[in-house]
Amino acid sequence: MSASALQDDPSKYLAEDLAKRIEDTRQEYQARATELAQEILVDAMLHGATDYVAEYTVSTLPLPNDSVKGSIIGQGGRNIAAFERATGVEIEIEEGNTVRLSSFDSLRREIARRSLEFLLKDARITPTRIEEVVTQTKKHLDTILMDEGRKICAACGVYNLDPELIYIIGKYRFRFSYGQNLGIHTIEETKIGVQIAHELGLSEESIQHVRLGCLLHDIGKVVTDEEGTHVQLGAQLLKKYNLPDIVINAVAEHHEDKSFSSDVSRIVWVADAISGSRPGARYESHDIYVQRLKKIEEIGISFPGVAETFAFQAGRDVRVIVKPEVVSDSELTVLVARIREKLEKEAQYVGQIRVTAIRELRASDITKAK
Repeated sequence: MSASALQDDPSKYLAEDLAKRIEDTRQEYQARATELAQEILVDAMLHGATDYVAEYTVSTLPLPNDSVKGSIIGQGGRNIAAFERATGVEIEIEEGNTVRLSSFDSLRREIARRSLEFLLKDARITPTRIEEVVTQTKKHLDTILMDEGRKICAACGVYNLDPELIYIIGKYRFRFSYGQNLGIHTIEETKIGVQIAHELGLSEESIQHVRLGCLLHDIGKVVTDEEGTHVQLGAQLLKKYNLPDIVINAVAEHHEDKSFSSDVSRIVWVADAISGSRPGARYESHDIYVQRLKKIEEIGISFPGVAETFAFQAGRDVRVIVKPEVVSDSELTVLVARIREKLEKEAQYVGQIRVTAIRELRASDITKAK
């Protein structure tokens, strides 16, 4: 602006200069805010690292020595056959002292792993003993889920939840969503959310609310397999346990189904997005694989007289356990043919599927006392 213009309208010059200074300051603060936000998120992601381990389709178990391999196999492989029939899990003895347990169902694998651990300590491995131990392990499923629930809660820094909630949280260990283990995702998200809350200077009470919101945000997923309704189901469930409204709202709002009602909700949403979107966190192919094998097993169990159906070898080998009092030996061939036909019509698979029906009739009696 010329000197004459300045003399003519000094107020205009001052207004332009002030506007320029304001814009420069705004841009400077915006750049600093963006830089600070990036620092907070990167730091939070570093704090989200976890050593909690999830095994997707395989579990391994070390053997104490080579001599137990023969006991596991049994004469003519009868112990392995009995173990697979009782657990629905494939067992394979690998080179070295390791046993490999394979199944798409992670809870089924955990029952098999614990059963085999007990059998190895017990040192009595026979088909009858295998069945007894597996049955007892299944009866102690509640203990397994409570143990896993406590581990996840401890990893998230939460120690005072209702035991019923801890039990439900234990199911995270055996639940996957888009290939990401729910237990790992929850621990990661909680660590990220708590770190963001610290960086933003939230109160200790608010940080605890963030911790609970992250821990419980996906609890509806273990109540139902319907992805679209887990948010509402989770919020409804939590209302039974006298949790703060701000925590329940964070669960209800973490998929942006509703507007955020608090900073706690915003942080839970951001932490969830970071954990779920980091490279390698999720892959949909695992979910598709699990659903395909579940469908194969559902087809087998849908027939009258079928007690259990197990899909082995990625679905290429289907073993059907029938009720001997319902299905006779002469009916086995017809049953297998009907299952095969239904698989051909309804199941998705590559190559061929072998269907094997197993009918075992047992009789026992007791002598008179002497």
